[in-house]
Amino acid sequence: MKRRSTGLTIALLMGILVAGGFRLEAQVAAAAQKSPISLSVGGMVSGFDPDFGPNRLGGVGGFVDLRVFHGLGIEAEGRWLRFHQYQSIHEDNYLIGPRYQMPHIWRAMPYAKVLVGYGKMNFEYNYAYGQYTMLAVGGGVDLRVTRRINLRAFDVEYQDWPKWSQPLISPTTALYPFGISAGVSYRVF
Repeated sequence: MKRRSTGLTIALLMGILVAGGFRLEAQVAAAAQKSPISLSVGGMVSGFDPDFGPNRLGGVGGFVDLRVFHGLGIEAEGRWLRFHQYQSIHEDNYLIGPRYQMPHIWRAMPYAKVLVGYGKMNFEYNYAYGQYTMLAVGGGVDLRVTRRINLRAFDVEYQDWPKWSQPLISPTTALYPFGISAGVSYRVF
């Protein structure tokens, strides 16, 4: 009986060592062969001054960064600002546009972005809801935690809603929300 369990233990250990040996053979691709394309997905928390109403809004969001060529890429983000509402006023943002990641400094990777899309706003006491074209400029710093995980230390964004209007109250005017976000991302490839 003792021999059988010893043989089973040895067979199990040999299997682990062989499987581990295959893993140890993997090597990083040479810099000349490594693809410049990478895709990261992440989540964030945000605090924004909506430029409408007395309260600042908080919320959550998600983003996708596709880096195509040496720092140039595309970012898409969605943000739902639903916390700290005043009289049911809240905003949602859906944006996409070019992003440039500057050369990294140690583990810090600064970037700049210009995004376009649309924002949705819910007005006081839910009496109206509007969808507006918007432009956003911003930037921030990602910190590399591991090879695949980055911490979005901060992301600052200034938005321009050029054809914003509040139903029944004001004709076409502009709205200029701004805010800051922080989050984490995972590099898929």
